[in-house]
Amino acid sequence: MQRRKLKNSELGRMEASEFKESEKAPIIVVLDNVRSLNNIGSIFRTSDGLRVQKIYLCGITATPPHRDIHKTALGATESVDWEYVEDTVEVIKKLQREGVHCAALEQAENSIMLQDFPKMNQPVAIVLGNEVKGVQQEVVDQCDSCIEIPQFGTKHSFNVSVSAGMCLWDLYWKVQ
Repeated sequence: MQRRKLKNSELGRMEASEFKESEKAPIIVVLDNVRSLNNIGSIFRTSDGLRVQKIYLCGITATPPHRDIHKTALGATESVDWEYVEDTVEVIKKLQREGVHCAALEQAENSIMLQDFPKMNQPVAIVLGNEVKGVQQEVVDQCDSCIEIPQFGTKHSFNVSVSAGMCLWDLYWKVQ
């Protein structure tokens, strides 16, 4: 069996303007003090690929336009809606008032393993934290739940953009 790689022109992807008008997955991403511009760009790109509704950039999280974000986002900052809000807790409270289930992706007491997170009948916001300190405790306290990705090696955590990819892919199928 032959497997010829497809050219980008054969993938049938939509233009950014079409993306803006398309129906989105009921998923929101909240970045809580994510410091790496490459991680931010990577999360934008993953969010584009899964048609995430919106990204909130909070605290020290940098905002587009920035060449280091663009380097990994590859234009996704133009397709995915985003907003900067300084206070992450303020964003969580706003989303909860709008009926969004807010889940911190964090290793915490009573966290739910990603594979055990239930199907949801409401929009979900996933909160991703700082590369070193994780999601702030006050943000974890405000969230409705915590999701944890199981690990089987020696490291204490996955890279935040890798974690975002794993979690968003899984959530995509649980909120449709």
